[in-house]
Amino acid sequence: MTICDPPVIPDVHPALVGRFSPVGFDPTIEVSDGQIDSLLDAARHAPSAGNSQPWQFIVGRRGGDAHRRIVRHLARSSSQWAPSASVLFVNLAHTTVEGTDDWEYSEFARYDLGQAVAHMTIQGLHLGLDAHQFRAFDRSGITGEFSVPAHWEVTSMTAFGVSTHSAGEIRSAGTSRERASRADITWARG
Repeated sequence: MTICDPPVIPDVHPALVGRFSPVGFDPTIEVSDGQIDSLLDAARHAPSAGNSQPWQFIVGRRGGDAHRRIVRHLARSSSQWAPSASVLFVNLAHTTVEGTDDWEYSEFARYDLGQAVAHMTIQGLHLGLDAHQFRAFDRSGITGEFSVPAHWEVTSMTAFGVSTHSAGEIRSAGTSRERASRADITWARG
């Protein structure tokens, strides 16, 4: 049973259609503990293979110690905009069984992490926060900075905050809202 009433003519939810990856965040907007907890709870409710929940997060609120430690490992491109986001999440995937080099914890760990981050992104929109997921940072630097053990992988980051611009207003690498057509993304259908 679904929670939402389906429309007569199915369409994509406006939050998904309007979502974009900002490259400018309002540096005066602060997030509350409650908002951060809400984002983490959205991740907790994401589906995962075998309910393994192979994700963890390093949360750096702007002005805090974790934020300062994260920011020093950003690449030049992301260091232009990410530090002004209200909060940065470092997204970690549980990739191998602790104490082994090659025993995969779950072949779906990165996929499942992606589900959790997508849930956080949509929850962020519900909270009035825009999100930009990115990989422009020093993974090994973050791993060392936060003593992330070898069976966890620093995979990506998400910046949350309130955008200072609208979709398409600023052109920057990785921010295009152009999408492939349904035909382009459908391998087979019938």
